[in-house]
Amino acid sequence: MPFDDPRPAPPRATPAAPRATRDARAIAFWLLGVAGMVWIMVAIGGATRLTGSGLSIMEWAPLSGTLPPLTEREWNRLYDLYRSIPQYELVNRGFGLEGFKQIFWLEWIHRFWGRLIGLAYALPLAWFWLRGRIPAGLKPRLLLLLGLGGLQGAVGWFMVASGFEADRTAVSPYRLVVHLGLALGLYAALLWTALGLLRPVPAALPEPAHGSVRRQVKAAAWLVVATLLAGGFVAGLRAGLDYNTFPLMDGRLVPEGYWRLSPIWLNLTANIAAVQFNHRLLATLAGLAALGASFAAWRRLPAGPARAACIGLGLSVCLQYGLGVATLLLVVPVWLGTLHQATAVLVLTAALAALHALRPAAGTRTDREPRGTGG
Repeated sequence: MPFDDPRPAPPRATPAAPRATRDARAIAFWLLGVAGMVWIMVAIGGATRLTGSGLSIMEWAPLSGTLPPLTEREWNRLYDLYRSIPQYELVNRGFGLEGFKQIFWLEWIHRFWGRLIGLAYALPLAWFWLRGRIPAGLKPRLLLLLGLGGLQGAVGWFMVASGFEADRTAVSPYRLVVHLGLALGLYAALLWTALGLLRPVPAALPEPAHGSVRRQVKAAAWLVVATLLAGGFVAGLRAGLDYNTFPLMDGRLVPEGYWRLSPIWLNLTANIAAVQFNHRLLATLAGLAALGASFAAWRRLPAGPARAACIGLGLSVCLQYGLGVATLLLVVPVWLGTLHQATAVLVLTAALAALHALRPAAGTRTDREPRGTGG
């Protein structure tokens, strides 16, 4: 007579379970699509900044601004507005209506793409909500993401408005960094939420190797974030147009005049030499940390998504580092500068994918993160 199996019988599948899984996957793919649109938006924003197009539209018109100028009279009205700001007088004076149209269209595309992102998020959200297909506990997060998207639009105008001040030909570097940081934060939240829906249960990985690699990836990820924000100040100050040698800066490891501004802290955000050096230093540290984490994952983790994600982080950082050096040596051509900014989002994606794949399983001492939809 066979022994009775003491383990409880597995629960029978119910029609609700497969539907919940399908709903979670559908929402995840929708969020990934929106995140992809945000990624493109970051690239368009880089091109807008590099071409000096961001100040060409001087009106905040969320609804009426959806349509471009349709008459010659409207084109001339907008051109006259643009001719009233310092950028025209000091940078583009006399380039004519045709020159104005060139910079106008890129900024218009930038804003129009932002409106499309809003629709791509709000309309499916309403549909999922009304159909009752949003998993329990996820609604507050989705509403928060909607609010962050709206805030990003307002911050974008707040940034642009700084370029209309009497002593400026470009936007405030501080506001630019806030705008960039919020865009990257929104992208990260969309991606992390989607990954949590697709992979709600962490993979079982060997300890203590799992925790050791995770700590290394965390360090690399924070260095990546710091490098991205430092890059925002490089962009805001156009610091990439100076010190176009590598690895030295005017023949020195640390450039002369690093501490020339007073108070001292101002050098970290307003001194071209210091800002570029800091970006180089952080990028180098992030690269070394990512390569170290990749090597540790390759040696200590079994083949699978976690190890692949860690190796992907190392490869993406190497690619971005090479693009950064090339951008600097070639004195920031628009196409390469735009590619460098877009690849920064790739690095952030790789870091988040690695961290998500390395989440500790429930019941471990390092488990500090909620399971399920939160990732």
